[in-house]
Amino acid sequence: MHEHNFDGMQVLFIEDDAVVRKGARQAMELAGLKVTACATAEEALPHLTPEFPGIVLSDIKLPGIDGLRLLDIAIAQDPTLPVILVTGHGDVSMAVGAMRQGAYDFIEKPFTADLLVEVCRRALDKRHLVLENIKLRRQLEKREGIEARIVGRSAAMTKVRQLVLNLAPKSADIIILGETGTGKELVARCLHDFSERRDHPFVAINCGALPESIFESELFGHEEGAFTGAQRQRIGKIEYANGGTLFLDEIESMPLALQVKLLRVLQERQVERLGSNKLISVNFRVIAAAKEDLSALAEQGKFRADLYYRLNVASLTLPALRSRREDIPLLFEFFVLQAALRYGQPAALISSELLSSLMAQRWAGNVRELHNIADRFVLGLLDDTLAPSGARREASLAEQVDAFERAVIEDALRRHGGNIVAAADSLNIPKKTLYDKLKRFDISTEQFR
Repeated sequence: MHEHNFDGMQVLFIEDDAVVRKGARQAMELAGLKVTACATAEEALPHLTPEFPGIVLSDIKLPGIDGLRLLDIAIAQDPTLPVILVTGHGDVSMAVGAMRQGAYDFIEKPFTADLLVEVCRRALDKRHLVLENIKLRRQLEKREGIEARIVGRSAAMTKVRQLVLNLAPKSADIIILGETGTGKELVARCLHDFSERRDHPFVAINCGALPESIFESELFGHEEGAFTGAQRQRIGKIEYANGGTLFLDEIESMPLALQVKLLRVLQERQVERLGSNKLISVNFRVIAAAKEDLSALAEQGKFRADLYYRLNVASLTLPALRSRREDIPLLFEFFVLQAALRYGQPAALISSELLSSLMAQRWAGNVRELHNIADRFVLGLLDDTLAPSGARREASLAEQVDAFERAVIEDALRRHGGNIVAAADSLNIPKKTLYDKLKRFDISTEQFR
């Protein structure tokens, strides 16, 4: 559990006995808790504002409004507010009834200072988390429109958002290119959600995850008895996407034989279930995604050129995270806020030391990998390789520049299959300069071939 210092948090304490009130207040203050003490509930009520930054600790027997009535008033205003009731000896059944009404806990007199502080700390911890989550939710809600979906201030991501908004209303099929983890499905969903098809299905198929034996049935559907095991009629993904969007992820993994059939469906916008002779008209948009260069695969005969040209009416390339490092702090903060809400944990402060470490990573898994790191950070599971201990010094500017330069060079080599001449040309530097840098960073081109 996260430790909190409860800065700004308080215990609103109501006790009519002056001696008991003074003793309990001193015990709590000695334990580092801030206390506002009142003799009556009427005196305490003005403090109970919406999202009161603390908890209520009240004796049940009070002059005027008693503790049970105060409990009703408090939880009517905020059901998440922890109210602890103090009961006299023999009034335990009354306290149990109060728990059913929504009290957080009760303490029976006489009580020890340790018990009082322990119960209050536990309640404050719960209250701190509730208020933190409200704050986080508001921060996330401030993000509006496409900027809340496709996060980043870099020129590359600004261009991606503009392309999505431009292409979304069009009916043209689209290819999204990008490495694993760059957010291809997220962009596909945005293209769908910002289009007139938003109220119809978004149907996603991972072509690389479907066994070839069931691929055709999944895509086109089948009639009862079409093949062994086809015990009932099945609507295929294409037919189900009618009126909406069909997202074909890792389309480069689709078997060549099925590519021919898909091409026919795309040309005619009609689908025929397995075991049927009936053509069914379908109105859908195709968004295909690939992590490999489809045009290069088409030239090599590994992907049908005619299908590539049919799909490639419009294309959108997502940049690797290492090529837009300036977005890492914003993305990481965004993912940390999301994770804090999802796991019910406070969002810890992100140190400059951690950000420096994040900026220096290679991010082979791109945004998906950063998302995973944010989850682990919120859960307190980051190891020293990404979150250096306080004993380690912060990376110098030179070290951060070197890490960035290495990542850019490796990206160029990866894109050009380890070809040094092509990589040097794309980086706009002399071949000799690139050789010198490869030697300096101890980079082998073999791994990129």
